[in-house]
Amino acid sequence: MSATAEGGGGAGARGAWRYAAAACVALVGVADSVYLTVEHMSGRSVRCVVVSGCDAVLSSSYATVGGSVPLAAAGALAYFVAFSLATLAAFGYGVRGALAALVALMFAFTLWLLYVQAFVLKAFCAYCLLSAAVTTTLALLVIVLPLVPRRRLA
Repeated sequence: MSATAEGGGGAGARGAWRYAAAACVALVGVADSVYLTVEHMSGRSVRCVVVSGCDAVLSSSYATVGGSVPLAAAGALAYFVAFSLATLAAFGYGVRGALAALVALMFAFTLWLLYVQAFVLKAFCAYCLLSAAVTTTLALLVIVLPLVPRRRLA
């Protein structure tokens, strides 16, 4: 399906820049998540220089799924799917709805993880905050900007 046929948020080349930008932003999330996954799987601790608390966050029970799979691995998968869908959307394939749904889920989960860091663990991880910034940027590009009406030049 073409971008024009799918509608919403600037069809064709006018809206493609948002999805190309979202693909690039998603790659930052992939890199962040893959780094955390590799460090977790190798047993090395992550160095945090901006904020203290990375060890507390990354060694907590919230950092794994099922006790052994790093949550960052699920993040890497989500960011890779977001990258793939954003790339397809930039080229006009009819996946904008799926991308928006995925990013909405990622954003909701990010808000929950920020809550956990702030109020449960009372510690923050710079890499987790980077991931939150990436997901928020994706939400702005994929969900919010398409809803903003375009101003027409006279």
